[in-house]
Amino acid sequence: MNLTQREHIATVVNALSASPSSMAVQHYDPQIRDSWRRCVELYGFEPGRMQQARILTARELNDHRQPLDEFRHIAQQGLAQLYQQIAPAGYMALLTDAHGVAIDYCGDQQAEIPLRRAGLFPGAQWSEASAGTCAVGTALATGKALTVHQTDHFDATHIPLTCSAVPLFDPTGPLLAIVDISALHSPQPKNNQHLALQIAQIAARQIENAWFSHRHRQDWILRLSEPDLCLAADSEFLLAFNDSGQLVGHNHRAQRMLETELGLSALALHSLSPLRGQRFAQIFQQSFEQLPVYPDRQASLDLLHSQRSLIISALVAPAPRRQQRQIVSSPLPAALTALDSGDAAFHRQLQRAAKLLNSSLSLVIHGETGSGKEIFAKAFHQASGRAAGPFIAINCAAIPATLIESELFGAMPGSFSGASSKPKRGLIQEANGGTLFLDEIGDMPLALQSRLLRVLAEREVLPVGASRPIPIDVRVISASHHPLQQRVDSGHFRADLYYRLNGARITLPPLRERSDLDALIDTLLAARYGISAAARHCLQQHHWPGNLRELRNVLDYACEMAEQGWIEPHDLPEELQVSATTAIFASPQPQCAEAEQLLQSLRAAQWNRAAVARQLGISRMTLYRRMQRLGIRSPLDSH
Repeated sequence: MNLTQREHIATVVNALSASPSSMAVQHYDPQIRDSWRRCVELYGFEPGRMQQARILTARELNDHRQPLDEFRHIAQQGLAQLYQQIAPAGYMALLTDAHGVAIDYCGDQQAEIPLRRAGLFPGAQWSEASAGTCAVGTALATGKALTVHQTDHFDATHIPLTCSAVPLFDPTGPLLAIVDISALHSPQPKNNQHLALQIAQIAARQIENAWFSHRHRQDWILRLSEPDLCLAADSEFLLAFNDSGQLVGHNHRAQRMLETELGLSALALHSLSPLRGQRFAQIFQQSFEQLPVYPDRQASLDLLHSQRSLIISALVAPAPRRQQRQIVSSPLPAALTALDSGDAAFHRQLQRAAKLLNSSLSLVIHGETGSGKEIFAKAFHQASGRAAGPFIAINCAAIPATLIESELFGAMPGSFSGASSKPKRGLIQEANGGTLFLDEIGDMPLALQSRLLRVLAEREVLPVGASRPIPIDVRVISASHHPLQQRVDSGHFRADLYYRLNGARITLPPLRERSDLDALIDTLLAARYGISAAARHCLQQHHWPGNLRELRNVLDYACEMAEQGWIEPHDLPEELQVSATTAIFASPQPQCAEAEQLLQSLRAAQWNRAAVARQLGISRMTLYRRMQRLGIRSPLDSH
């Protein structure tokens, strides 16, 4: 311990032992003084402690990085640009997660050893509970940007450092990460670090806004600013709304403004925002449907609960229309062609799947119960280069919780009560060289999701009771009737596993939205039975909540009931014996050629209004107004 360190320890002791109102304490930065007090009273640190920064192992660091894989990809460019600005002055840039663990950095490679020793390196722990008062840890504790300069640090080990940290917030509210710029030494006093903090704040807002735009690329992004601050840094309020006009995301500045406007109490830094789900009409005086799209000049928007006006700089619509190229589609492989019964939307999904057959991407199939997810997965496997390998299907919701671990990963003899006396190969290992289909992945217990994540990341499986992992080579296809993003948001599904599985996505339309019902009926009957027009009409009017599985069961039942190979309405299950003139879900009746054409486009796109708007080269709001004028209403709006 050198003289400077001993003097610093004495200063911390004096500051903490003096009365808060004494002159000896008043000249300290309140944020620093409060942090010193937390170090002693909350974390139990001694002022004389001297502890080097702890660097996590590569495996531990990977556990902190994986949940933020998508965010890190967005942030890396901003971090690199920040480093280019600050490197000439001897600074480096650090990105940490919400636990204070450094997950990325940009620094002088020639100074890697001293940077690692100082903890300015990936894997370093910089929470207050680990390192005491420091820029990252205190920014995490307070949610505020600050500079911790040299002797501001609690631990005398860190007093050579000067660090400025800025919190980054997720569009859903919680504090997500920290951007930090640090230097190993600085001859300048603390008040000369103000510019460094400003540079860090600008970079942090750019990264935060880029993440916001990425997360809400399928939503409507409203950019607002106060009239007198239009050119100021950090002046934008960013809000994201879905098609229904519900608030689904915001930047931190907008959150603070709206919490005040709506009289809501601010929640903890790591809590989801109470604003999500608020409707546009609960926030603004103007209707969501009346907003200008891409205004040529600035317009004002008034808040509902006050006379305050904000300036709209743009209402950014998702997925702007691009010049489309004429693409000649290749013939589908035979296994996929066998599934094609003529529905345009389903055919497009088959075409997308054909392009992914031999890629390394994991695949997620989403669709309602009974919509044919496993049938699709088998066809995909048979059309791929892995067709000669096994296809192993696992229903994650059907295996008993007490057996699912050994069923998936295998088990060594005697590894648990009731285990076999012989090694048991797990289903994942059985799929080696082929395709692993994880059905109803959204229902997998959380405890096993982390083990599955490790399998996917490391491409190896560790049986229960084994000490050595076994390498595997599998293509993973997962399926769920749950919207997995909602399972992530509700805490029932790991975000890092979701991003690992969601390399590509195929969405199977429900049977009620498919135009090929007649062809499917004929295919399933396979010319064994005929069907009367009246019976066919009964099938056409049914809502099919069980989709293809229900259709197959209904036709099997009808075949058993039918006489002389001919199906009549009375041969169908009772719930399908409806009048041939009754329609449970009536379609809008077009009154003109324009309505008929628009209706055909909407049906072909499975009532995906965003896709139809892009196809027609109009905004979604224009499409909504046109549908309203023509009396067209989506059947999805009645559910």
